Amino acid sequence: MSYQIQAIGAEHDHALRLIIESVGAEYGAIGEGFGPSDEEVKCMSKHYQEDNKSLYLVAIINGKVVGGCGIAPFIEQQGVCELRKLFLIPESRGLGIGKALAQACLDFAKHNGFQRCYLDTLATMQSAIALYMQLGFTHLSQPFGDYSRWL
Repeated sequence: MSYQIQAIGAEHDHALRLIIESVGAEYGAIGEGFGPSDEEVKCMSKHYQEDNKSLYLVAIINGKVVGGCGIAPFIEQQGVCELRKLFLIPESRGLGIGKALAQACLDFAKHNGFQRCYLDTLATMQSAIALYMQLGFTHLSQPFGDYSRWL
């Protein structure tokens, strides 16, 4: 199955919001403290802009948004970015889309001078964890630390 990856536009916001909320619910990520409840989910295209060294990419199959992934500065640490909100609808998983999205985001981060990348995910998202390990991330015993991936 063929797919396209492109930078998010306002026309993708609604579809992406529904994807993030539904996949979040699939994995029990509901409510305060979980990515799907972040304010930015309501209008992702306004929160990811190259001028603030952030990017959100969407994947499209046959004209339909099937998921996305973003990268943004990690506010707590200079030179560190965060891989954010990699969500794919079930029928688009296993096609290499998640890896392509994440790698494109990491390439953008490296091009923009970030030396390390952090991400946060749920232990129940085993296929995502396997992908992150394949991309060179290491598992942390607690949030953030000295173990984020070097770019």
